[in-house]
Amino acid sequence: MSDTLYERLGGEDAIAAVVDSFYDRVLADEQVAYYFEDTDMQKQRAHQTQFISSVTGGPVDYTGDEMESAHAGMGITPSEFGAIATHLEETLAEYDVPEEDREAVLEEIASYRGAIVTAAD
Repeated sequence: MSDTLYERLGGEDAIAAVVDSFYDRVLADEQVAYYFEDTDMQKQRAHQTQFISSVTGGPVDYTGDEMESAHAGMGITPSEFGAIATHLEETLAEYDVPEEDREAVLEEIASYRGAIVTAAD
């Protein structure tokens, strides 16, 4: 199969829809919602769509901050990272993304774990 993960996910519009639902879940989760209290969520959703599009092989260059600098000082713990990943996995499942592709997306995100998680539980 020569399709990229980006193409299998349905491209940018489909990824944007997943990101919107994903952030709805995140913002409803008191464990992690406070991270976004002072965040321009329209901008955040656009950045996340761009990021996921980029790391899944789409024709998109991610122009946001490097992961380490973007998350510096936030004190994100392993369990908070896990909560976010769970919301992403559940959202992808809600959009009928096959398990193999969900795992591939989560592996891409997990590769940034070291740059995002900066505090112990």
